[in-house]
Amino acid sequence: MRNFDFNLLTVFAVLLEEKSVTSTAARLHLSQSAVSKQLAKLRDTFDDKLFERTSYGLRPTPKALYLAPELRQILNQMSQLTRASEFEPKLSQRQFRIHMVETAYSLTYPYFMPELLQKAPNIRLNSQTWHLGTMDMLQRCELDLGIACREWDNRSLQHIHNLPDELECVELLRDHPVCLVSNRHPLLKEPWNLASFLKYRHLQVTFGGIDHWLLDDVLNLEHLHRDIAVNMTDFHSAMHLCEHSELLLCCPAKYAAKMSQHFALTTLPVPTHLIPGAYVLLWHKHFNFDPSHTWLRELISSRTLAHYQANSQT
Repeated sequence: MRNFDFNLLTVFAVLLEEKSVTSTAARLHLSQSAVSKQLAKLRDTFDDKLFERTSYGLRPTPKALYLAPELRQILNQMSQLTRASEFEPKLSQRQFRIHMVETAYSLTYPYFMPELLQKAPNIRLNSQTWHLGTMDMLQRCELDLGIACREWDNRSLQHIHNLPDELECVELLRDHPVCLVSNRHPLLKEPWNLASFLKYRHLQVTFGGIDHWLLDDVLNLEHLHRDIAVNMTDFHSAMHLCEHSELLLCCPAKYAAKMSQHFALTTLPVPTHLIPGAYVLLWHKHFNFDPSHTWLRELISSRTLAHYQANSQT
């Protein structure tokens, strides 16, 4: 390791993400031959194949997966050392990795992205939908930012104060659930209360790596439960099914206000008291003094907060 070329670590990291020599070469602006030669050097250095060829691309070996968290940490530290102490948005070509819950895309991107494109035209945002492994990735500094849903209600295990100590957060907006039903649903001719809410079967969307909602935690305290007929992972498809069935769909109010207008759906309040939750921007403390990271998260938070404060009546 005395004469180790630390540039190989960047190749290693991109191979772990792309799982393809061709894609890695394109992303790093190298030839496939150059990437193959560097992979061979990595295999010699670590005395392991690191990647095995399959019909679906390269599969990391157990040792490669073991090295991945430390690799990302080393690259982050090297990046911090070489990054300028002052950030010039117009000159930056940095790529940021962001995971966010499905409903957050339409609630945040339209309010900060236009200014980002104007002030930092060469910055790239690689955003993916939040999944079960996202929190661990944030804690390992494998992601720059995350946007998740957290609760302020003390009855919830997803309380905002229960976040890992390594993470920082800022609240972007508050929201609460509403109930969507077909415009032809028979319950619209009945009194709307908790009894009618529980009388009919429900359609549930699992998102943000959370398989149950505050609503269900609160109902369970009263020894009540919803009859979940279908569990899905996509709100748009769920709204389409809700429109054409007698299933009830609970959905975050602000997202429902944007999307339900495209469907023949009626919005009703959830007939039990719930403290509104929040969408929060998350990052590892490692990035606290990173100028470009600070610039981006302040842009996201300030523009999103400003929009919802100006439209607080919605």
